[in-house]
Amino acid sequence: LFTPTNIGHPPNYEMLKEEQEVAVLGVPHNHAPLMSTMIYIHSKNSMPDHVVWSLFNTYFMNSCCLGFIALVYSVKSRDRKMVGDLTRAQAYTSTAKCLNIWDLTVHIIMTILLIII
Repeated sequence: LFTPTNIGHPPNYEMLKEEQEVAVLGVPHNHAPLMSTMIYIHSKNSMPDHVVWSLFNTYFMNSCCLGFIALVYSVKSRDRKMVGDLTRAQAYTSTAKCLNIWDLTVHIIMTILLIII
């Protein structure tokens, strides 16, 4: 149906200027050392919110529900930190830390009493 117009002749390709430059110059050889850039972002609100500690206390040592209450304050602290209210976030973090310490202390005392009894 369709017959090529140049049967028996090789196809005539035009070299673009960019292709010709690449063919003449070859692959670029750069002898300069490779450099990388690292960006360190230090945030002002890098205070801990004690969520992991609160989760641990909630699941394993939930004495008098102190672990759960500490978890609530930890989540509140994280929320306040995300909003940018660092003063309130610090207050919630302090409360969560105190509740976690009390929960751990109560659990250790109860464990010692169970061993003694």
